[in-house]
Amino acid sequence: HVQLVESGGGSVQAGGSLRLSCAVSGYTYSRDCLGWFRQAPGKEREGVAVIDSDGSTSYADSVKGRFTPSKDNAKRTLSPQMSNIESEGTATYYCALDVLERGCSPTTVFHIWGQGTQVTVS
Repeated sequence: HVQLVESGGGSVQAGGSLRLSCAVSGYTYSRDCLGWFRQAPGKEREGVAVIDSDGSTSYADSVKGRFTPSKDNAKRTLSPQMSNIESEGTATYYCALDVLERGCSPTTVFHIWGQGTQVTVS
């Protein structure tokens, strides 16, 4: 049973920094794509950034330069660093996982999701 658990959300001032984390368990396939998505109130969910099992990354234009995903393969965690957070960053942030063969970009359709963690920017 694959499980993704996000943590690290909370309140942050605009321009500040925050590190999210996603712990992966129960997944043993070596070639994967891990992604971060966010859904602001009243808006559709959008892809933010992805990182594949080779370490290649891809970002949405809205967060380039401000969202840096990092992955610890041994610990099976994905821990993006968010910096210079914009006020529009208030959203529920989700991590997602899928096999690399389905593609790996912020627009990829992922099939395994975490429960989300709330980030509020003031």
